[in-house]
Amino acid sequence: MSISQIIQQITENSLSELQESVDIECKLAGGKDGKGELPNSFWDSYSAFANTNGGVVILGVKEIKQNNTFEVSGIERVHQIKDDIFKTVNNKNKVSYNLLTDSNIFEWDIQGKTVLLVSVPRATRKQQPIFLDGNPFGNTFIRQHEGDFRLPDEQVKRLIAEQVKDSLDSDILPNFSLSDLDLTSLQAYRQRYTNFNPTSPWNDDDNQSFLTKIGGYGKNRETGEQGLTKAGLLMFGHQEAIYEIFPEYMLDYQERESDDDTVRWIDRIVPDGNWSGNLFDFYRKVSAKLPQDLKIPFKLKNGERQDDTPIHKAIREALVNSLVHADYSDRASVKIVKYTNHFYFRNPGLMRVPIEISLQGGESDCRNRNLHKMFRFINAGEQAGSGIPQILAGWRACHWQLPSLYEKREPNYQTVLELSMNDLFPNDVMQYLENEYGKEFLALSTDEQAILATIYLESEANHQRLKTLLPNHPADITKMLQHLVKQGMLVSTGGRWAIYSLANDNSLSNNNLSTETNDLNYPNNEPSYPNNESSYPNNESSYPNNEAKILEDTDLISVANPARRKKRLSNEQLRAIILQLCQHDFLSLAMVADLISRTTQTTQNHLTALVKEEKIAKKYPQNTHPSQAYRTTDKGLAYLQTLDDSPQQGCLI
Repeated sequence: MSISQIIQQITENSLSELQESVDIECKLAGGKDGKGELPNSFWDSYSAFANTNGGVVILGVKEIKQNNTFEVSGIERVHQIKDDIFKTVNNKNKVSYNLLTDSNIFEWDIQGKTVLLVSVPRATRKQQPIFLDGNPFGNTFIRQHEGDFRLPDEQVKRLIAEQVKDSLDSDILPNFSLSDLDLTSLQAYRQRYTNFNPTSPWNDDDNQSFLTKIGGYGKNRETGEQGLTKAGLLMFGHQEAIYEIFPEYMLDYQERESDDDTVRWIDRIVPDGNWSGNLFDFYRKVSAKLPQDLKIPFKLKNGERQDDTPIHKAIREALVNSLVHADYSDRASVKIVKYTNHFYFRNPGLMRVPIEISLQGGESDCRNRNLHKMFRFINAGEQAGSGIPQILAGWRACHWQLPSLYEKREPNYQTVLELSMNDLFPNDVMQYLENEYGKEFLALSTDEQAILATIYLESEANHQRLKTLLPNHPADITKMLQHLVKQGMLVSTGGRWAIYSLANDNSLSNNNLSTETNDLNYPNNEPSYPNNESSYPNNESSYPNNEAKILEDTDLISVANPARRKKRLSNEQLRAIILQLCQHDFLSLAMVADLISRTTQTTQNHLTALVKEEKIAKKYPQNTHPSQAYRTTDKGLAYLQTLDDSPQQGCLI
């Protein structure tokens, strides 16, 4: 789904909802007179988003990162800014490539002010690098976390090389011949090829002719130059010959009993001089070790045992994927790790196709197409564009947690695939969550239950991770997360890059599913829960003097304790506590959030609802006033009185 489509699905022009669905960059864009002017920094963000994973530049808004809120100033000269965008983006002297059309620009009305959203898509490999001022060196940007950063010249060169060459392994290597190959490796490959293709006329060819047909040897028709291709050298070459062309080349297979990487491996395969060190022999060694001791039920076909299950095929596909998509000129190694309950596959180089498209399948842009062809000839590796879906299908067949596919840019470019053999919905986990949350858990949708189970098993998860697990629209995932937070089942930390964990995570243990300490029956003794001033900011270095004194008020602490002790409160219960806290003095958002032990965003949502109900009043009419505070109104006090008079509401306070 495109970024523009995501924007169209966002309800009520919610910036916070948009922020979690896609990467955003806010710019005031007010100009000297405050009426609107396109800032020069817009183009840095345009380049950065285009060269990374796309994103949205929001003009007319300032993001307050300290508390993850937005200050909306709006733009008056909307048409002028739009004109400036399209005049500049079509100027080759300023921007290398135009990715924008009218459909990429949206006008939102927020608080009666017009805000411009510019959806910048990810550029294709053929379009990257997107650079500024006519020179890619020093003027190419990428997006990292919350900012735009200039790309080092070395990485710019890598992008240019990727742009120019569809396949990085097809180059002919002058002066490299069959003498640079390990003939034992080549013969073993030819035997496998014959086994899978017994009637192929290639079986009668000599080695050079055979290599030519599979892409391992080539001839330049213009120059007459001939020799091994990079693919032929990587697949069958001697280790020392490979290093001459690929000095950063490294293959690493490990078996580990512990997830702690400081604990020594129990088995390892690296190019150490005791074997050829080429890709084919690495594949042969590793593909034999990966499926050993897997507890997978075999299948019968025509009365015979079938050992090549979907899981075996998925693991083999993951191994081949790592080898054929690797950028062997980069510094990171190909690394395969087999743990007791999961696998780790890493290859140097980023994805050529966006992860979302790769997960869906049907589109391929293999970095080493001859290598891919060689593996496919021996029945190792799927057709182009179907590898990742094949892996997902194998994992789904066992009802295991879905694979995690992601990219890393530091310290080197790399792509990582992690395959967990844990059940997607273990019975003990689902039973625990049902015991913990009762009917409220059973009332959740299947996808919401999946989110809770995933976060329990993985300790935490972000929006990006959940997008790889669920088929839902990103905006719908955001809404489900917000709903689970409001229900008191999840807590969010990290602001823009929110990380979600179970609200009562401090009482959970993945190794102990006992429900003796669940939220439904809290003990009354104070040592079990943080309920005194030392657990929260209350000193004068954190707050102004008057606020520090308020936070030392033991009566307020006592009022707030039900919220601080128990994360799973209904909206009605939590808002009643807020009304009691604010009934004598104006309290700031930060103070209320600290007292009830909730995030500022969650607290702001409750305060906003109470203001709309006229149960709480703001100290200042401007929403973004730096000294904004809240106090309970007469209507709010009357509402509290009705709760005091109702015996059914005694649990509220």
